[in-house]
Amino acid sequence: MAVTNNQPTVADRMNRLPASNVFLKMISRIATGGLFEFYELFLAGAIGVTLVNQGLISTAGLAYFIGSGFFGMFLGTTIFGHISDRIGRKNGYVYSLLIYSLFTILMAFAPDQLWIDLLRFGAGLGVGAQLVIIDTYISELTPSKHRGFYVAFAHFITFLAVPIVTLLSYFLVPTHFLIDGWRWVAIIGGVGSVFIWWIRLGIPESPRWLEKRGRTEEAEREIAKIERQIAKEKGSLPPVIIDNVKETEKGKFSEIFKPPYRSRTITLIIFNVFQTVGFYGFASWVPTLLVSEGVTLVHSLLYTFIIALANPFGPLLGMATSDRFERKWLIVLLSLGIAVAGTIFSFMRIPFWIIVIGLIITLLNNWFSAIYHSYQAELFPTRLRATGVGFSYSWGRLSSAFSGLIIAQLLIHFGVIGVFAFISVSMLIVAFVIGVFGPRTNKRDLEVISPIQ
Repeated sequence: MAVTNNQPTVADRMNRLPASNVFLKMISRIATGGLFEFYELFLAGAIGVTLVNQGLISTAGLAYFIGSGFFGMFLGTTIFGHISDRIGRKNGYVYSLLIYSLFTILMAFAPDQLWIDLLRFGAGLGVGAQLVIIDTYISELTPSKHRGFYVAFAHFITFLAVPIVTLLSYFLVPTHFLIDGWRWVAIIGGVGSVFIWWIRLGIPESPRWLEKRGRTEEAEREIAKIERQIAKEKGSLPPVIIDNVKETEKGKFSEIFKPPYRSRTITLIIFNVFQTVGFYGFASWVPTLLVSEGVTLVHSLLYTFIIALANPFGPLLGMATSDRFERKWLIVLLSLGIAVAGTIFSFMRIPFWIIVIGLIITLLNNWFSAIYHSYQAELFPTRLRATGVGFSYSWGRLSSAFSGLIIAQLLIHFGVIGVFAFISVSMLIVAFVIGVFGPRTNKRDLEVISPIQ
């Protein structure tokens, strides 16, 4: 349903705002939640091989360890994505992060594989929603012409977690001080709860969300505060251009399966099922893949740390390209690049080239990640954004849980070459799905990309 009037909406006022340090400060705080999600994601790869070496889990059990976190994320992404459309971006962000912190600290004291897997599942419930809420949050808090840049900036901060967790693993995992070193690595990630309330104080609720929920006075306060801060930095603001098509109703979960959103939901489900194979198939398993090729545990952790150094640079490339080139075609090209680089990596045996190709894959993966997280958050309207993205993104988490079992079997029976054949084919499917069915989004208002019918 659409209505017309002559009053500017939050979207009208937001889209005329220039790029500003005000946005960078808000996004820096919001993106901190993503740090913990990626810490948790890459924690599995960093400590998993150690758990096998210590006999806490078997090689086959490593797939269940990795899968338990992803299965938790599958449910958490769906649940908290939908909840954040009901209770707000800010509350969904904070509560999901608290759940992650509690279960991660408890996992650090788990006595055996059963408890490790159960508690990692609980951590996944909380942390799985972070990127969905963050992508939604930032898409609604930034003007359309700079949206890709700011989402990529958030991912630059988020990916700083990867060299942090791999460096901590390199130094702490081989040690024992009161408890095993891997447990200290988990505890450090879990203490994020200490920072949650500090983070919460510095971020606004999404004024777009408030407006759509009928809380117009609160929406006015939030958008007016942002405008005042930017005006103080920039001087006078550009005039507001009114878009006469306004979104008024609240969304229902069933809408994501109705035109025009049904095709987008299906496209994103297929996309997420296969992109996570390519992304996490490498990131979560690289230390184990190296050990399987005869690399020692210590050298495996060292190589993994060196490769991890490339993580923040991928989003920097995303910042430079996301708004300059059509995001749809960037996703296609980067998917093809990951498929090619993965195939080359599977044949590498010399340490220097293992590191070089690993760095290239990491760079391409994280450039790809920064682009697609902006892209998928643009395909649903405000009233359905976290629900639609959360539901479709959750299929990627489920895919990662099961693909870990597939990768474990491929590694046993076909070696590293078999694993990367699986990863490369998955990325080719990603390129096809987005290239054929994905809509264009660059520099278009969210309300235009997601029309009301």
